[in-house]
Amino acid sequence: MNVLVAATQLLVAAAFVSIPLVRHRYGATAMAGAQAELRRQDVRPTVLAENGMRFDAGGHETAAPVAVAAVMVTLAALNLIGDGWAHPLTLVFQSLVLAGNGLILHSQLTAEKSVRAAFLRKGDPELASVDVPALLKAAEDGFPAWTWTLQNVRHVVVFGASILALAATVLA
Repeated sequence: MNVLVAATQLLVAAAFVSIPLVRHRYGATAMAGAQAELRRQDVRPTVLAENGMRFDAGGHETAAPVAVAAVMVTLAALNLIGDGWAHPLTLVFQSLVLAGNGLILHSQLTAEKSVRAAFLRKGDPELASVDVPALLKAAEDGFPAWTWTLQNVRHVVVFGASILALAATVLA
């Protein structure tokens, strides 16, 4: 059973690093597309950087997934060696990963609304005038079409593997 749990944790680790790798490779293109869209809308293209909005793998966009992957790899190792801490730590961290991925999915599904609200909160009329759907579409176009399939597969893997790991741990 521990081997199954470890395998699912390694799948979760791989899933978590997949998107930052894609963002690292194509994020600059996405940012260039978003900045071009802002220029088309007569909005200064620096507004994204000024407000901490980015499409690459910098900052927390890399640190958080890599940290999750490191925890999952550590848990997988503990499960493989049969350490007594493996089961309780799996229950805690796998549950956190499951909940965290739910939040990630929610943020992706509500990105347009969230960005619009963030821009409005700034109280900057220029930001408030941004056509957010067009901005996000321009950024999305900077990524290959297969990125969206990868993102969906990533969610299926993280949700499925986490549920399987939790069930196997409880039943062990």
